[in-house]
Amino acid sequence: MPIKHIFLALSVPILWGIGFTITKAGMDQFPPMLINGLRWTLTGLILVWWFPIPRKYLKKIFIVSVIGCTIQYSLTYSGLNIIDASSAILFVQFEVPFGLLVAYFYLKEKPKLKNLLGIFVAFIGLIILSGAPSLEGKYIGVLLLLTGTFTWALGQVIAKEVSEKVNGIILTAWIGILAGPQLILGSEFIEGNVINNLLEADYKAWIIVLYLAVLMNCVGYSAWYHVLGYYEVNKIMPIMLLLPVTGVISAIILLGDRPDINTYIGGAVIVFGVSVILFGKIKK
Repeated sequence: MPIKHIFLALSVPILWGIGFTITKAGMDQFPPMLINGLRWTLTGLILVWWFPIPRKYLKKIFIVSVIGCTIQYSLTYSGLNIIDASSAILFVQFEVPFGLLVAYFYLKEKPKLKNLLGIFVAFIGLIILSGAPSLEGKYIGVLLLLTGTFTWALGQVIAKEVSEKVNGIILTAWIGILAGPQLILGSEFIEGNVINNLLEADYKAWIIVLYLAVLMNCVGYSAWYHVLGYYEVNKIMPIMLLLPVTGVISAIILLGDRPDINTYIGGAVIVFGVSVILFGKIKK
């Protein structure tokens, strides 16, 4: 892999990990669907002027925007709004085992024994992490996060087909144009008070939205889809093992999270299980 692609791939978990953490603070003023609707709308408005409409792939991009963006972000960030960021970023690691399951049903790829072992180990980590005192009485948040993570995996399998034909920046731009309004409209119907939330938010909330739109989306997602178009998913997915590292560290520094022992042990077991899956596939 060229240095350029390594740099792009490494930037993704760093930008996403920090962005995932600060979104927790942003949701003090913008509810989950609204903050993600604002970030994706702004992303689309920044990028779309530079690229023509990919008419041939617009239907597929719309499907990705609904499944991998609107539904996924609504579920994932509603879960994040309930539980602490340190635990949430570890639950997100289930995107890899879920990706294998999606590949099995969607692409008819049969998982190897080593991959099944990795899924089993990750599930043990999930049980340990779910027993953390900080999650007591917040299991609806865990369920929302895991459901959102599964939806993200499904969206990436679909996006893979498009990213091989459409430049990553173009794909990010048009996902933003399509998904942003969906999320804002959904926020009005489900969360309510969109106008009031917009008028009452302070500059700190808007700075967070700006980070999410420019760095997490324009830079992060464009880099991800660009690299995804060049390599097989199992060859670049291991880089996402850095996501819980950057996420937990930023949560400790920026939000003052103090993860308990269950979080560390459960998180370590989950990451190990995911590593078994990923590095096993690369070796093959």
